[in-house]
Amino acid sequence: MSRMIYDYTKEVLERVSFNTELFIKELKKAIRNLLPYEIDHLRKWLLSFTNEKPELKGCLAVIA
Repeated sequence: MSRMIYDYTKEVLERVSFNTELFIKELKKAIRNLLPYEIDHLRKWLLSFTNEKPELKGCLAVIA
C-alpha cells in the first residue's frame, strides 16, 4: 500500500511541476505522508527530476 502512495506522490509532483508554488505545496504534503525511507527515495528522484527542470532546484531545500 505504501508503495502506491509513493508512486502517486511522484505522479502528482510531475503534474504540478509547471507551478513552483504548487510543487512546493505538494512536496510538503508528501513529506508529511511518506515513510522516512520513502522520503529518501523521493529525494533521490527529485535530484534527477530537477536536472530537467532547473526552475525547481530551489524546492530541494524543502526536502533537505
